Amino acid sequence: MHDLKSTMNKFKWKEALPRVAADFLIVQASMVGALLISVTYRTALGHGAEARTLIETFAHQYAAFFWLLSPIFPLTFLFNGFYTRTRGYAGRHKTLAILRGVAMAVLFFFGANVFFFGGTALGRSAVVPFMALAAIGLTSARLVKAFLERYFVVKPKNRLSIPGDRGTVLVLGGAGYIGSLLVERLLERGHSVRVLDNLLYGNEPLQPVRNHPGFELIVGDCRNIQDVVRAVRGVESIVDLAAIVGDPACNQERDSALEVNYAATRMLIEIAKGHGIRRLLFASSCSVYGATEALMDENAEVQPISLYGQTKVDSEHALLEARTDSFHPIILRYATVFGLGYRPRFDLVVNLLTAKARQEGVITVYNGQQWRPFVHVRDLVEATAQLLEAPIELMRGEIFNVGDSHLNHTLTEVAEVIKSVFPDVRVEHVENSDRRNYRVSFDKLHSCTGFKARYSLRDGVEEIRKAFDQRMIGDYRDLRYHNQQYLKAIGIPGHKDQKDAMVMAAFSNHWPDNPNIRAAEVASALLPQPVKSY
Repeated sequence: MHDLKSTMNKFKWKEALPRVAADFLIVQASMVGALLISVTYRTALGHGAEARTLIETFAHQYAAFFWLLSPIFPLTFLFNGFYTRTRGYAGRHKTLAILRGVAMAVLFFFGANVFFFGGTALGRSAVVPFMALAAIGLTSARLVKAFLERYFVVKPKNRLSIPGDRGTVLVLGGAGYIGSLLVERLLERGHSVRVLDNLLYGNEPLQPVRNHPGFELIVGDCRNIQDVVRAVRGVESIVDLAAIVGDPACNQERDSALEVNYAATRMLIEIAKGHGIRRLLFASSCSVYGATEALMDENAEVQPISLYGQTKVDSEHALLEARTDSFHPIILRYATVFGLGYRPRFDLVVNLLTAKARQEGVITVYNGQQWRPFVHVRDLVEATAQLLEAPIELMRGEIFNVGDSHLNHTLTEVAEVIKSVFPDVRVEHVENSDRRNYRVSFDKLHSCTGFKARYSLRDGVEEIRKAFDQRMIGDYRDLRYHNQQYLKAIGIPGHKDQKDAMVMAAFSNHWPDNPNIRAAEVASALLPQPVKSY
């Protein structure tokens, strides 16, 4: 009943009626085609009399029961999500969903035929071709539509973007580990991309795209209202990756973490709504699940045990409370990332252990039985791009865990994968007070988009080993590769002026109560200070 209610809530008659009508016509054409195949088949076998009888009785059978019962097909397709959730499916997953819906519709159709008409039969020589033609027709129509939309995009004349592209996307924090790869991927997919970043970690990650005609860089602060307004003007959608990332960095820069991860998000919401932005993707984290033995999905209760997790939860709440019929926030809870990027990070567990195995021959695993969900950075980017381009009526106000259920691993399993690549490495197991432990379900993402991770843990370990072997990376302990250590060493850039501090203080003043963070620390976090990017 919940699934039926959800399906009907997402069904938009005005948008869906052309697709319903097209499917209905495909079903009718499939039955006529099945008749022709059946007649040809029987004639070829020398059963001419049967073929003539079939032709003579078809008009009666078609009008008497097929036409009358054929609305069963679009109705079944509707309740199978053809006009709602499966519109975001892709590839093999989309094909299987269509085949399942066609099979169910055929079963319902002939069941109704037996119930109402006593089983007026067409025979297998017509039924089998009908099922095949309907499945091929319905699948092909959707695949052709997807192909045309991908390679021949039609846009309004008043679009504020480069001619021939798929719309301008603003990526906050676009010079970071994830952001730089996302910018490159969106440009490949035909979008124009504008980046707002303070380039705290430098501009090297953006060098591969700096001469692309669809790329624009605004060097600015996500806490500065003028910078954000300038960046938002004229874009169609936003991906917010701007954050102080990770528990250690947030604990070190608590004041800034509150401003960048929470207050700046609230300010962005108001600016985006004021400029008519329809879609805003917000990078949250699976760390909001805290410590639990359960398999966590998007409906599970969040229980963050760190400042970083709490700022993400509170930003999620602010976004979802701000949604309207014209403003559609989408929450992306990222799994733990690994893999090589344009700005390598060796403060991430898989990358760090791989570097230690390669450079030192010894790795230390803390609390090896703890679970973590992992995802390669390029898979994360691909999933983000798919959600950005999915039908807005299916995505709005939704939360998605972003990763792959096959990549839930214990830390001991991570060590075993690394040892399979570096057989001589020594693995040491240590217990400490870190109790973070969570496994995550990514079924919703897979169901809505067909997303499946391409890269395994071993793939990520191998590519980092290769990067060291080819001297693409020198010393993994370089401060540039570690968020917390880098911020500690260089300090944090301050506000441009006192007005920024006042704006951030205003947007921070609704900081929710959190039993996991002491009141004194929260009060301290309200003091004005600086910014960072993903």
